[in-house]
Order: sequence, then C-alpha cells, then structure tokens
Amino acid sequence: MNKVKRLWVLFVVLLLVGLLAACQKGAENPQPERLSVVATTTIVGDVVQNVGGEQISLTVLLPPGADPHAFDPSPRDVALVQDADLIFVNGAGLEEFLEPLIESAGGQEKVIDLSASLTLLELGDGPVADEEHADEHAHEGADPHTWTDPHNVMIWTQTIAQALGEADPQHAADYAARSQAYLQTLADLDAWILAQVALIPEEERMIVTDHLTLGYFAQRYGFVQVGAIMPGYSTLAEPSAQELAGLEDAIRGQEVQAVFVGNTVNPQLAQRVADDTGVALVFLYTGSLSEAGGEAATYKDYMVFNVTAILQGLKR
Repeated sequence: MNKVKRLWVLFVVLLLVGLLAACQKGAENPQPERLSVVATTTIVGDVVQNVGGEQISLTVLLPPGADPHAFDPSPRDVALVQDADLIFVNGAGLEEFLEPLIESAGGQEKVIDLSASLTLLELGDGPVADEEHADEHAHEGADPHTWTDPHNVMIWTQTIAQALGEADPQHAADYAARSQAYLQTLADLDAWILAQVALIPEEERMIVTDHLTLGYFAQRYGFVQVGAIMPGYSTLAEPSAQELAGLEDAIRGQEVQAVFVGNTVNPQLAQRVADDTGVALVFLYTGSLSEAGGEAATYKDYMVFNVTAILQGLKR
C-alpha cells in the first residue's frame, strides 16, 4: 500500500471513530424533549411563544385569518390536542369548537384557560352607547375579546409562565425570565397606546364595529362603543332591519366617523352601513394575526396596526 492510500485509510478510520464516539455521547446524554404545546389562536400562540421560547414545540390550531367563532376542527386537530402536554386557550367562550374536541381527546386537565383569572365584561357592561340593543342580546354572556387590553395579556403572560414552569420545572427560570421581558414589552405598548389616544379628544372617541370586539380596549383607553353591525360578541349573530336602522341613526346622531370591520368577517353588511351613513369603512385585525412577515404578525404589531387605523379613522 503506497503512502497516499495509507493516509486515506487512516483518515476514513479516524472519521468513523469520531462519528461512533459522537453517537455514543448522544445516546448517553440525550437532549431533553421539548414540551408539546397547543394554542388555539394565533394571538394566544404568539404570547405563548414569547414565554416558551426554544423550550417548547408550539402548534397553533387556527391558521392566520381564521374566525375563532366559526372554526371547524379537523381530525388532525384532534390528534394534536390528544398528544399535547398543555393546551392554551383564550377562554371566555371564544373557542366553543374546542369543547367536543377536548372531550374526544380526553385532555381537559391539560387545558389552561387564559381568561379564568380576568374580570370579564358582560354584554351591556362598560362604555357601550347602544344600551337598548345590548340588553336585547344579554344572553350572549361574557365578552371573550380580552386581548384588546394589553393589561389582560400581562395576566396571560404570568399564567403561561406558571403553567410552563410547573410542567417543565427544569426550565422554569427560563420561562420566568422571558415572561418578565415580555411584560415590559406589554407595558411599553400600553404606554404608547395611551400617548396616541390622548391625541383624540374624549368626545370624539366613538367607535362602531362589525361585532362587539373592542369592549376591553374601549374601557382601558376611554372609548365608547356606539354599537355594532352584528349585535353581540360573535360574528355568527345576525342583526334585524330595525337594529341596523337604529345603528345608522346612532352613527348620524353621534357623528361617528368610521365603521371598523374585522379581517375575519364578510364586510358586505358593514360596507352597506358605511355607504348609508357616509362614513369611512376601516379594516382592523380582530381574532387573528396576519401571516408571518405581515403587518400584524405579532400581538404587538397587531395592536400597533389597529390603534393606528382606529385613530386615523376617527380624525375629523
């Protein structure tokens, strides 16, 4: 065997020995498995990911742009829920679709309801101008759109960190550290919103939406919900002709400047109301973030986009 061949054989042998040693080391010190975590909506998922970081494997059930009120789960979703270590839900009745899904997967004990520790608004509570129509739909129950107030998402963040830490004590300190950093992000976001809203006179903070999505936002930042196209918390509610006529009268009487419609609903009815009353139709993100890389790809971006759109829509 000549010198070149001997060197080549030696190289191959050393390479094989190195690979074998690496495999043995990996077998002796296996990497810990990440927590398998499911979040229902893209908004919940973003907050969970900010706290969980690289220690979790996250799956979000609803794709971007999906309406939580009308989502129909697939067999794949059943499997995801069944295999998950933890399932984070918005709660407050938003994910009605999840109840049979959880029952079929036998995973109720893994569900973390992020709204369980919040003070929920009931239909007719808070700054709603159209009390008559609110009372007509009082059976709708609690307002599930809790994330429109960053203070509620701060409570979410603490709940998520605690749940992840209990399920994975080895990384509890990591979850706690990330939650503290994210809490500061939310505090800064809240301060920015307060500063922006202060530019709009209080008497001009009148909003009309496609359904009652901004109750917590209105309560926190001093807005009044004059009414909604679909009188209730769900996009599945249908208004009567009398209710639409009353809403249009309220828009004219209170000099509302815009109708705000969510990105997950059909805007046809809202467009008709805007046309009838001569006001602008302004699109917001409501129950979903945008696609990754889009204008509302994170919860923070979502709030910044919506606040900017609301304030521009209300300018006289």
